[in-house]
Amino acid sequence: GEDALKEGMGGGGGGASSMADLFDMMSGGGGGRRRGPEKGEPIVHKLKCSLAEMFNGATRKLALTRKSQCKACKGAGTKTGKSYTCKTCNGTGMQVHIRQLGPGMIQQMQSKCSACGGIGTMVPEDDKCPSCNGKKFITEKKIFEVVIEAGMKHGQKIVMKGEAGYTQPGVAPGDLVFILEQKEHEVFSRKSADLLMTKTITLTEALCGYMFEVDQLDGRKLVVQAKPGEKVTKPDSWVCINDEGMPVHQAPFQKGNLYINLQVKFPTKISEAECAKLREILPQNCSYNPEEADAMEEADEDRENVKTREVNIEQELKNRRDFGKSHNYNDSSDDEDGRGGQRVQCHQQ
Repeated sequence: GEDALKEGMGGGGGGASSMADLFDMMSGGGGGRRRGPEKGEPIVHKLKCSLAEMFNGATRKLALTRKSQCKACKGAGTKTGKSYTCKTCNGTGMQVHIRQLGPGMIQQMQSKCSACGGIGTMVPEDDKCPSCNGKKFITEKKIFEVVIEAGMKHGQKIVMKGEAGYTQPGVAPGDLVFILEQKEHEVFSRKSADLLMTKTITLTEALCGYMFEVDQLDGRKLVVQAKPGEKVTKPDSWVCINDEGMPVHQAPFQKGNLYINLQVKFPTKISEAECAKLREILPQNCSYNPEEADAMEEADEDRENVKTREVNIEQELKNRRDFGKSHNYNDSSDDEDGRGGQRVQCHQQ
């Protein structure tokens, strides 16, 4: 009886929660609960933009296709503007099916109305709107102006409420969402509100001073300089220019910093004459003396002059990872840290 009906409703997947609702739906009444989204799903688009657009702010115009309400019938779908209730579901948008499982046991199943598609209304053939053919919506192309505000970041969302277009009758349009994707810049990289860049200077500039220009994202040219005698620039050093980074979003007068990584380019070769001049100029003593080197090797047979070669240490160590393993005879005791124990012990007689 009643207990069996309640049990059947529990597995019905969103059916009525009381006996009154069940019998009301069975009899064609309007008491059934229509469950559907009040608002359509958002439409998401990725929008690629340059670092300069995020620095200065910009407005992009994009043409998108969407469904809009038919203006001729104002979304009614009919020439007369009348709304007709679906006779199959009596306007509920749902159909209820009852199946006998056994003596005293039934199962209720609920599905979208096959006649009206779940909207609860239908449009007669003789009253269909000629503009939308009774579909209530038309396809249109609209141009949207997307405002990229100064200081916005990669991955930030720009939301246009209710601009996604209609998806089905009775459901409000969803939001149109643009997700910003920052394109890679040839000079700057971004770290939060700060900008970072690399500048290569010569050894002469590192010792005697330098001057170069940085093309800022707003078109200005920033002159960066170190006067002769002011300092010696060390390789891989950093300098900072305050307030020349990215503007803070919604606080454009507050800006991050610009950090410049200075790389020093050394000459590949200099002549002996130039070396002699450098020894006279530079304050540090040079440790190399060819006459002393030859004399030291002749005087001490345990001392030997060796030759070196330039290497990329990371690549070198990677290539030599398996060096010597073929001669270890599977002896796992030769650990890298030298802590392997003696495997064979000699017995004294």
